[in-house]
Amino acid sequence: MVSKPHGGGLVNRVVAGKRLEALRSETKELRQLKLSYGLVADLENIAHGVYSPLEGFLLQEDFIHVLHDMRLSNDVAWTIPIILDVNPEEISGVKEGDEIALTYNDKPIAIIEVEEIYGWDKKEYVRSVYKTDDPSHPGVAKTLKRKELLIGGKIDLIDHVHNPFERYTLWPIETRLLFRERGWKTIVGFQTRNVPHLGHEYVQKAALTFVDGLFVNPLVGWKKPGDFKDEVIVKAYEILIRYYYPKDSVVFAVLAMEMRYAGPREAIHHAIVRKNFGCTHFIVGRDHAGVGNFYGPYEAWEIFQEFPDLGITPLFIRESFYCRKCGGMVNA
Repeated sequence: MVSKPHGGGLVNRVVAGKRLEALRSETKELRQLKLSYGLVADLENIAHGVYSPLEGFLLQEDFIHVLHDMRLSNDVAWTIPIILDVNPEEISGVKEGDEIALTYNDKPIAIIEVEEIYGWDKKEYVRSVYKTDDPSHPGVAKTLKRKELLIGGKIDLIDHVHNPFERYTLWPIETRLLFRERGWKTIVGFQTRNVPHLGHEYVQKAALTFVDGLFVNPLVGWKKPGDFKDEVIVKAYEILIRYYYPKDSVVFAVLAMEMRYAGPREAIHHAIVRKNFGCTHFIVGRDHAGVGNFYGPYEAWEIFQEFPDLGITPLFIRESFYCRKCGGMVNA
């Protein structure tokens, strides 16, 4: 059976109907705040339930709990803080209870109700999330450049930004319906930021022997220099799935979400996200979401022991290689 959404219910903060017209008109009178594309991706993921149970950017209590306990204040597992950072001058005069229009390329795309404005310690953040404050870590370097204050509050999505991969985009409400239509009771999610190779193909096909369907869900968005371009990843998977995978056994969709390179914590985050898409299982690779030598090769496996209540089953498949004697791929 398709998994239950994380926290119990699938969040929907996408505004429709007459209320949409009213809110779009309201933005003309509101203070506006420009967002980066990465924040827009987080915003849309909140609105469409990818980040269920979050309904907005984290309030301070939840932020602190996630940093220290890897759980929200209500004890639901959550490992990566989803935050909206601002500089003081951007919100001069704004007080708690106000509404702000969130914009991208000068177009209002959402409204946030400002429930809290609070400061944060970036050093504490990176040491907790990345387990290092070394600026050579791409996630650390990016975080240390973020702004001074955080805004917490629920959001309402009133528009979308241009998506170059629209035809490959599916939201949780759509994948859940699709999995049910196909009669899949068990679905394994595969997270990647790379083009497919023989090792990935082997792991994915091996996982298909345990479950009814495979959900291939690569990330598109910011990655560190040297990682593959989004369009190359998408095209490679398009060909692989079309010509080499069993028909009706695979669903492919991209996910606009920045890599954090947070290793073990991000492995849990990736699993939660795929749980919200409806997956019952999740493939956790060697050094999942890692970078350089910041994490041990199997730290991302070990952290799952701390989350027996996660609600999605991790599949740990060791690294594979081509065996000349066997004439095929094998794993250690």
